[in-house]
Order: sequence, then C-alpha cells, then structure tokens
Amino acid sequence: MKNVKKPPRQTSGHPTTASSRTRRASWWSWAAIVLPLAAVIALVLFGGGNGSAGGSAVGSAAPDFDLPATDGGRQTLDSVVSEGDALLYFSMGPGCDGCFAQIPEVEEALAELGINLVPVMVHSADQVAAEAARFGITTPILIDADRSVSEAYGMIGVYGHQDRPSHSFALVDQQAKIKWVHHYAEMFVPTDQLLSDLGIG
Repeated sequence: MKNVKKPPRQTSGHPTTASSRTRRASWWSWAAIVLPLAAVIALVLFGGGNGSAGGSAVGSAAPDFDLPATDGGRQTLDSVVSEGDALLYFSMGPGCDGCFAQIPEVEEALAELGINLVPVMVHSADQVAAEAARFGITTPILIDADRSVSEAYGMIGVYGHQDRPSHSFALVDQQAKIKWVHHYAEMFVPTDQLLSDLGIG
C-alpha cells in the first residue's frame, strides 16, 4: 500500500511571519511621519499659521464697510483711509486683556508713520466700550456685530476661533487695496515686532 502524504495541517487565522511583522512596523513608521505632517498642513490650510481663513487676498480690493463705533458715530472704509493707510485690527475683544492693551501699544507709533489704527470687535458696543474704558482707551472701536466684515476680510476661523477673530491685522492703502495681512497666535504684539512684520520697523 502506497504511503499517501497528508496535506499540511491548516491553522486558524493568518500565521505571523517575520515578513508581516516587518511590513506592520514599516507602516507604523510611515504613519508616525505622515500623520503629524498632514495635521500641520491642515492647520495651515484651515485657519492656523499665518494663512488667511479665506476672504480677501493681498493686492485685492478691500471689502467695503459702514460700521457703528463705540463713540456713537459710524465709520466707513473710505473714511478710515481718507488721510492715509489704515491698519484694520480684528481681535477677540472682551475677555482678552491683551487685545485691548494692543491699541495704545501701537497706535501712536503707527500715527507717526501716517497709518490710522482701526480696531474692530464683534461684541456689543456697550461691552466693548466698558472694557475700553478700563484700559483708558478713547479710540473709537468699530462694532461688527453680525461678523460680516470680519468674515469678508477672512478673520473668522483663525487659530480655532470660529465665532470671532483671533488677533489679526489687514493694512489697507488709500486706494482701498489690501497691502498686507497677518494673523498672530499671540494676543499681544510689541510695537517693534509689528512694525518689523509690516516692513517698516
């Protein structure tokens, strides 16, 4: 009687081999590199870094506006650039002391350079005026209650703030063109740093 070779015994599941272990280790190595990189790219594209969260680009026409101010008046884009460039300053507003301290920090130095600082906040005029008084600020602060102007300039959604600006600036020239846009992670920027970033420090 001929000996009949029995087929090798089958085991349940897939056997673990050195090759499969190597493939898994290689995959995890790549994942450790690729996933953090993808997160950084997403942060830059969707509201981090110095990128805009949308809105107008440098060199384009600045979105027009007509907003009430804390002094009871109204200001338009034309009025704020009537005598020179205007630096629109979009900030978190009440709840952020650095945002208010920023105004007297840079206002005088900018005025000496012929640049009008124009703060814009999204809270109610009463809330903003009360905080401004606490810091001795008399500069009119524009109130963008419906966030339409902040949205138009791409100031919403930066650094994870989905309901109000973070700490951002847009320089608009007398021809109502956007010359420069910058978003800061910090809630207070020293004058020399701001002027340097503007290219005039």
